[in-house]
Amino acid sequence: MSSQAPDHPVLPRIQVPRHPQWPTLSDTQKTALKNRIQQMMQEKNAVLVAHYYVDGDLQALAEETGGCVADSLEMARFGASSDADTLLVCGVRFMGETAKILNPEKTVLMPDLAATCSLDEGCPADLFSDFCDRHPDRTVVVYANTSAEVKARADWMVTSGIALDIIEHLHARGEKILWAPDKHLGHYVQRTTGVDMLMWDGACVVHEEFKGFALERLRRLHPKAAILVHPESPDEVVDQADVVGSTTALIQAVQQMPNEEFIVATDDGIFWKMHQLAPNKKLIPAPTAGEGATCESCAHCPWMAMNALQNLETALRDGTGEVFVDEAVRRNAVTSIQRMLDFAAQRR
Repeated sequence: MSSQAPDHPVLPRIQVPRHPQWPTLSDTQKTALKNRIQQMMQEKNAVLVAHYYVDGDLQALAEETGGCVADSLEMARFGASSDADTLLVCGVRFMGETAKILNPEKTVLMPDLAATCSLDEGCPADLFSDFCDRHPDRTVVVYANTSAEVKARADWMVTSGIALDIIEHLHARGEKILWAPDKHLGHYVQRTTGVDMLMWDGACVVHEEFKGFALERLRRLHPKAAILVHPESPDEVVDQADVVGSTTALIQAVQQMPNEEFIVATDDGIFWKMHQLAPNKKLIPAPTAGEGATCESCAHCPWMAMNALQNLETALRDGTGEVFVDEAVRRNAVTSIQRMLDFAAQRR
């Protein structure tokens, strides 16, 4: 059973920024910039952790310097196990906060602290805490795309890669779930598991733009293409998928499936890693255009686009973009995150 509570709060309208326009760098300029960054990383014992959705130059730099390019679950694992003094987190703010929660003794820097997330913005901690208080009989499970304060109010944090397993685990213990913030991911989990879940009314501006009817037309043009969909997408898109899964699962599908073409419904930043691992496969972005489309994101998160080599250098050189989390909040938030990490370790 899945439901929207009648006492669900009215949420603030999210202001979606324009995609930043970074100056084009020549190969010589880019090489010089990367060399300066690498030199400072060595001096400060820093490691770079980048999400699959950020610019390919940042993903490449992370790999070249012994860092990590991953989804949010692996980013959390890597940061917690690293012996670096400074973690450079290229992604969005909740990822930097998670790194700081797990590594309070380390310096955590981000290229731009304004790089947030529509799911985070759409789940204000005060409104969410009040909502939880009105439903004390439910176990509170929040998606990683939330603030430190929201994680501090939760019993469990999950990522898309482990959400099904954890919800099934809680269901086996007879627990009812209060889920936040992504209603599409929550509905996918609920339909798959049959668990009683009360949903927060949030959505990702990138995945919400994918259109089921437009995808259906595109499939007819590419009948042999496999459809890969992230579960933050609406039902009418998920229902057409050959594979539904986390960013890591979608990348693995491109590598392992025999299809030569793939239609991909997630942030197009993932294409850099897909092309790297499966250079002979043809990747087609799932459509965001058509009736009812606003193209607020055009299949690329405007907040992820705030990460670039230029402001990464500034953050490392000047110490700007440092992430701080209140210690009382951190102590509470680490419990929900650590439960997920411990659960994942047991499953591995």
